[in-house]
Amino acid sequence: MGAMLHLRVITPSDRTDEVVLLIEKTVGTTHLVVLPGAARDPAGDVVMCDVAREAGDELLGRLRELGIDTTGSIAVESIDLSLSERADQAEADAPGEGADAVLWEQLTDATHEESTLSVTYLAFITLATMIAACGVVLDNAILIVGAMAVGPEFGPLAGLSTAIVRRRPRLALRALIALLVGFAAAMAVTVAFSLFMDAVDLFSEQQLRADRPNTGFIYAPDWFSFVVAVLAGIAGTLSLTSAKSGALVGVAISVTTIPAAANAAVALSYGDTKQTWGSTEQLLLNLLGIIVAGTATLLLQKWLWSRQRQGVGKL
Repeated sequence: MGAMLHLRVITPSDRTDEVVLLIEKTVGTTHLVVLPGAARDPAGDVVMCDVAREAGDELLGRLRELGIDTTGSIAVESIDLSLSERADQAEADAPGEGADAVLWEQLTDATHEESTLSVTYLAFITLATMIAACGVVLDNAILIVGAMAVGPEFGPLAGLSTAIVRRRPRLALRALIALLVGFAAAMAVTVAFSLFMDAVDLFSEQQLRADRPNTGFIYAPDWFSFVVAVLAGIAGTLSLTSAKSGALVGVAISVTTIPAAANAAVALSYGDTKQTWGSTEQLLLNLLGIIVAGTATLLLQKWLWSRQRQGVGKL
């Protein structure tokens, strides 16, 4: 059984017939329930149905065209298990595959939340950078991987790509602020952290300048850095749009954003301009690769899905 969505709509009583007719006409819907007068805040009727994921975005868009999101409410949740022949048939009737469908409203909402410059976001990106600082000084790959997994920077990067594709300047600005302020704050704290660790003889300039076979690549960007960032950006975007969030961990430990920021901060604390600039270039190269790849992936998904729906419509 593939992914099904459950929709709960609160609609003004005078719009209920329109909503019900829309749901009935949408291919891939089933289990329609109408509860007249059940809603109290806002007052109105409650309409519920199940819809195949691949038909969900079209239905949500048309409900918003009716203004239900302003006069009532639209709630969506994923169904983990649905034992129903009608649900099986609804999914079979819906065009395309559920794994390929993009719920743009859900994606926009998720990336909006992940792009928020909150105390928690700043704490995670700062802690990740400090962990990575320990990793680069000790040349410890395990600490570097751990720091990559902790870093929350993919959320704003995905938010920026989504904002570009959906032409949402406010979301783009929100994501950009989260990225710039987040990395600036994390690097500033890590500089202070490095100075403290040096004062208590846990960090040393000799360790930073020594041969580092496990972490030397961090301040030596090349084309492979950009290629890996592009591949990770594609994988991360597909993970978000297909609701396979487990792949995001792999994406996080594939790019050198947090370690590059950490190495730049430690090098800056010792006045090592070569490593500072090299690490900064690595950071910017990775950020650019992810944004370009994420945007291109979303544009391609949007184009492919529209072509698929047009093909079904012609049939």
